[in-house]
Amino acid sequence: MATQGLRPIAEFQFQGFVFPAMEHIICHAARMRNRTRGRLSCPIVFRAPFGGGIHAPEHHSESVEALFAHIPGLRVVIPSSPQRAYGLLLSAIRCNDPVMFFEPKRIYRTVKSNVVDNGEALPLDTCYTLRKGRDLTLVTWGACVVESLQAADTLSKAGIEVEVIDLASIKPIDMETILKSLEKTGRLLVVHEAAEAAALAQRSLLELQSKPCACSKRRLSE
Repeated sequence: MATQGLRPIAEFQFQGFVFPAMEHIICHAARMRNRTRGRLSCPIVFRAPFGGGIHAPEHHSESVEALFAHIPGLRVVIPSSPQRAYGLLLSAIRCNDPVMFFEPKRIYRTVKSNVVDNGEALPLDTCYTLRKGRDLTLVTWGACVVESLQAADTLSKAGIEVEVIDLASIKPIDMETILKSLEKTGRLLVVHEAAEAAALAQRSLLELQSKPCACSKRRLSE
């Protein structure tokens, strides 16, 4: 359908059910443009609820966006609010490449806001700086955006200002915005909910805690 002029939207009930379709997505949809030297494109959107935190079985709580982020020809988008879901989905539908559109089901009912149905799309290659800061760059996406903003507010009371960036587009990544923030803060923390995300922290927690950060030293000197 996509190669013949239509723009279908396919929905997986949960991201955990995507694995039987990966061969078709990776070996066919993602490669169609290059395989045909641009003669055909495959503008299809694959929607899937994903992520944990809702007391569901393991195959209802997958967070495997990283698998798709390494596939040439495939875009990966994750909204974190109703307005961004609206604008990013419009762009995904209009995009001439296949798009994996993963929706954090933990915020389906917990994050509510008015959405203006004005037909305005949001770019698929831009991340969003939700909070300005000087001491740490925190990059996150999906449902973790809510907790990240809450943590930044808590740290602000202790004099630590965190810059929170909502990645939104896992692929392509807006590196320019992130690097610009890093030039200012000099520190980076990535927050997401995939399995084994905290392996280094679990194995080297004492080593990570043994050295105070420069921002703490600066405030002590002040």
